[in-house]
Amino acid sequence: MATTTLTPHQRAVRSTVTLKVLMALTGLVMVGFLLMHMYGNLKMFLGAEAFDHYAHWLKGDILYPLVPQGWFIWIFRAVMAFAIVAHMYAAWTLTQRAHAARSTKYVTTKRHQQTYAARTMRWGGVLLAGFLVFHLLQFTAQLVTTGFQAGASPYAMVIASFEQWWVVLAYALWVFVVCLHVRHGVWSALATLGANTSPAARAFLNGLAWVIAVLLFVGFMIMPLAVLVGWVN
Repeated sequence: MATTTLTPHQRAVRSTVTLKVLMALTGLVMVGFLLMHMYGNLKMFLGAEAFDHYAHWLKGDILYPLVPQGWFIWIFRAVMAFAIVAHMYAAWTLTQRAHAARSTKYVTTKRHQQTYAARTMRWGGVLLAGFLVFHLLQFTAQLVTTGFQAGASPYAMVIASFEQWWVVLAYALWVFVVCLHVRHGVWSALATLGANTSPAARAFLNGLAWVIAVLLFVGFMIMPLAVLVGWVN
């Protein structure tokens, strides 16, 4: 049987397609995580006992006895870490290839046809990664305390943090950037995976991306605002 030898161009094209698919899949994994995280945050409205029970359950009993107690959260963190690193690697590699493909004498751009979210996806991703590190240092490692003492309960940490207007403002700006990223990312990921098959499908994907982005913004912001104005305390 004769074997087909790929040209360097064909190998590059296949590699680029693979990277785009990897970026799409890892992006959708992270969107799924954001939706679950948003749902968990809303448990603050059920009171301290319910929220603290949920927070401790995440670190203890999920998948037990299939896996030992406490293992799920580390498996989950490993999966999310892989998704984030793979997503950033794919984005960086594709960006470098796009820059390398440009002519130094004549460059044709379509920036005027792009949305603001599309033009800022790369820097938005860097900003999101930076705030994610801060968020982990704040509520997971408790090395950065925003109004609470290390060792406080999950409910107490959230209340103490969002009682401060500057924390709510910083959180709102971060969530806004997240939702810009998600709006373009959901559309782009589904299109990469082959869902953009017609004008009707394109309109549906665009609408779906907007719905998810708005849902995330409202879902993430309603609780901090409720804490700030004293509805949750």
